[in-house]
Formats: sequence, structure tokens, C-alpha cells
Amino acid sequence: MLSRSTKVANYVEMYTNALLTDVIPFWEKHSIDQDHGGYFTCLARDGSVYDTDKFVWLQARQIWMFSKLYNEVDARKEWLNVARHGIDFLDRHGQDGNGHYYFSLARTGSALTHPFNIYSDCFAALAWNEYGKSTHSVKCESKAKEAFNNFLSRRTNPKGSFEKTTGIRPLSNFGLSMMTAYLAFELEELIGKEQAITIYQECFHDILERHYDKNLGFIREYIQPDGKISDCFEGRLINPGHNLEALWFLMVICERIGEVEITGQLTDMAIRILDQSWDEIHGGIYYFLDSKKAPLQQLEHDQKLWWVHLEALIALAMAWRLTRREDVMTWFDRIHDYTWGHFPDPEYGEWFGYLDRQGQPHVTLKGGKWKGCYHLPRALFLISKNLKLIEKNIELIDY
Repeated sequence: MLSRSTKVANYVEMYTNALLTDVIPFWEKHSIDQDHGGYFTCLARDGSVYDTDKFVWLQARQIWMFSKLYNEVDARKEWLNVARHGIDFLDRHGQDGNGHYYFSLARTGSALTHPFNIYSDCFAALAWNEYGKSTHSVKCESKAKEAFNNFLSRRTNPKGSFEKTTGIRPLSNFGLSMMTAYLAFELEELIGKEQAITIYQECFHDILERHYDKNLGFIREYIQPDGKISDCFEGRLINPGHNLEALWFLMVICERIGEVEITGQLTDMAIRILDQSWDEIHGGIYYFLDSKKAPLQQLEHDQKLWWVHLEALIALAMAWRLTRREDVMTWFDRIHDYTWGHFPDPEYGEWFGYLDRQGQPHVTLKGGKWKGCYHLPRALFLISKNLKLIEKNIELIDY
């Protein structure tokens, strides 16, 4: 049986190699639109382009990813060139006359969908900020602040005039607090620590005191504005992947502001979420659950998605590094084994995104409207980063 130190070393090699020799080269080879700028994200299993529409939040995510690699892994000119290819396209075509970012564009950059989705502004802010770090551009800082402030101004009415509901049943979505906290963390140097800490406090309160249901053991996706539970489809909806992603967002913030003692509480929450959302029959984490175990409107609720498992692994890698708890290590091993046993594509590279409950590919695309060059490479980067830090304290692993 492998010692913990040997297993960690093997994990580091696996995650690092997957990032640098498989996933990133796949997107470098297949996603660059050399004729019109920006990136193709609708890629078939073999990387061929099956649709040329460009989704702004995926354009921004890929800019962020390649900029992050350039800034924190290796200052490779080719990575910065890929990021520049996207930022130039975003700059030319991404915004409407009010400065908000469209949701989707045609291949040439003409707007296809109005800026109804607040997350286009969110990821534009991340893209401009991270690219700006690599180029030291005043323009990038200005564009990042503009997108960030637009995002903040829209939080209370995210869809504005594009809202479909009547307002009879107003609901508060914890995802906005989750992403606001992460944005403030990524942009802290730009917006200043004082504003960032104010945002952290607000978001911690909303997520942990309002949306987290201690009896249920999950963060509720939607609650009423007064904090009460809404007994409807949305109010009962549980998204384990969002839960786990939010927890690691909070972990990195706690570490930055010196509140690491909260990590134990966040780790307890993560373990309880996994205990309840793991498929004991076929393995893997369910995509959606209902808080009352009622039928769900999402027909894909029992599918196994790449990003859900990756967010779980990031949360566990961080919790493992910060707590050294055996239950965390055991869960990391379990989810690692499932993830690596089902999602990687040994024939064409990169990873499948959508599996059925039994763990077989439901569709074989490598990118689309929701899957792009983001969740997978970000996870490989962050997990290897945390495991390398664990590896440096090798004496704490073997016991």
C-alpha cells in the first residue's frame, strides 16, 4: 500500500501533466479562431468545431485561464498570445452601448443575445483583471473596474428588463453572493482591501447565515428575501456542485484574511454535503437534489458532471492542506478515483463533461454553451497547487 507521501507525489504528477500536456494543448490546438478572433468553444469529441457561436462568459473564462497560467505557472509567450487573442475580440465586440456584456455573439462578433446574464459582466471583470496583471495595462484595470461595478450594480435585479418572472414570488439566489465573494478575492488588489473585506463579510453572512440550512446540511440555492424557505421547485433545489464551489471560495478568503479557524467549519459542511449527495449505487455526485426528496423538474438531476466533481476535489484539496483530516483525505481519494476513472478521454484528449447516472458519457462534446476552457484547467491548476504545498510538508503526511 502506498504511503500518503507517495500518493500525494503521484497526484501532483497526474494533475500537473493533465493540465500541461493534455487539456491546455487541446484548447490551444482547437479553439483559436484565426480568422475572426476569439475562441470556438463548441468542440466535438475530437476537437472539431460543430458550432461557431461565441458565448461571452466562456470567452472571458478562457482569457482568464491563459492569463492565470502565464502569471502563475510559466510566463510562456504563447499563453499570453492566446489570452491577447481573446481580449482583443472581447474589447471589440463584447459590450453594448451601456457597457454591459452580451451573452452570445456570432462568429464575427455581432450580438446574438442581449446582456441579460449578469455573469457575462462577472467573468469579463475577471478576464480584464488577470490579463491586466500580465501586461500592466491601465486600460485593463479600468475595464476590470467597470465590469466589476456593473456586476455589483445589477445584483439586486440581475436580469433587469429581461426578467421573465412576475415578481409574485421573489427569491434570493446564493450564487450571486458566491460569485461576488470570488470576484472581490480575485480583484482585491485592484478594488482595495477595505472594499473587499466589506464584500467578504456581506457574502459570508448571506451564504452561511441565510442560505445555509443547518438542519438540511446544504446551502439552499434559493430562499425568500426575508430568509424563509420557499416550498417550490426553486426553493427545494439543491446543487451540490455549487455548494462545494462556494465552500472553497470561502476557504481561500478565510486564509487570506487570517480567519483559518473557520476552515474546520467549512470542511465539516463539505463532508456532510458529500455524504448526502454521493450515489451509493453507481458512484459519483448527483447533479441536483430536492430538499424534500420530491421529483425534480431537472431531468438531468442524476447525471454526473465534470465540474461538480472537480469543484469537490478543489474543496477537498484545500481542506486537506489546511486541516490534515483523515476523512478529507479519504473523500479526496474516493472522488479522485471516480473522476479519473470516468471523465478523461484517452482517445482524443481532454475530458467528457456529461455522464449518465451509470457513469457512461451522455454526450461526448468537449465544449459547448456551458463547458469551455475553464472548470477543468482551473481545477487541475488549483489542485496541483494545493497538493504541491502539502508535498512540501511531507513529514505531516505519513503517520
